Amino acid sequence: MSCGHAVTPQSLTAWCRSLLDQGQHKFLCPALKEGTLQRCNAEWPYAEVRRLAVLTQEEQSHFEETMAVLAAAEYCEHKTCPGCQTFVERADITNLCVMCTICTAEKGRTFQFCWQCMKEWKGPGPRSDRCDNPDCTNPDIEKLAKCRYITLPEVNSVSCPSMRACPTCGNLVEHDTTGCKNVIC
Repeated sequence: MSCGHAVTPQSLTAWCRSLLDQGQHKFLCPALKEGTLQRCNAEWPYAEVRRLAVLTQEEQSHFEETMAVLAAAEYCEHKTCPGCQTFVERADITNLCVMCTICTAEKGRTFQFCWQCMKEWKGPGPRSDRCDNPDCTNPDIEKLAKCRYITLPEVNSVSCPSMRACPTCGNLVEHDTTGCKNVIC
């Protein structure tokens, strides 16, 4: 491999498939650095993996489709339209009112849906908090409000919420009950 570590085509294919199955679209070298217990973690370019893993056409298609879906999920703000089930990317992340161009063309009228409750948009827009559907709530806020408290045995039985929102990206992070009350995203 480009990082200097050797691997057979079969084990390369198996390793990369296991990374994809775990939701990772970047292929990192699992070998240990010489004389240490640290992983190499060099990123292998997909072109190199494809060439050296000797992928079948079916495996290559599976790898590329899975990588595309995982990368899109990481880098793009997209969801499935409730009207036509196609992927829609939200252009303005501060606006919950999103228009689907396919539904708009098929219905002959503007079709908008709520990014939060995934139902047809009701009420005026743009809005960043909710639409006028009665059950439109932010599921992450609901989870945070209803999450249980846990006791941390390593910190004199301090209790804290089992789930926190990352202040940088907003993702929810669960506490694993080890260490202190802080969690890392």
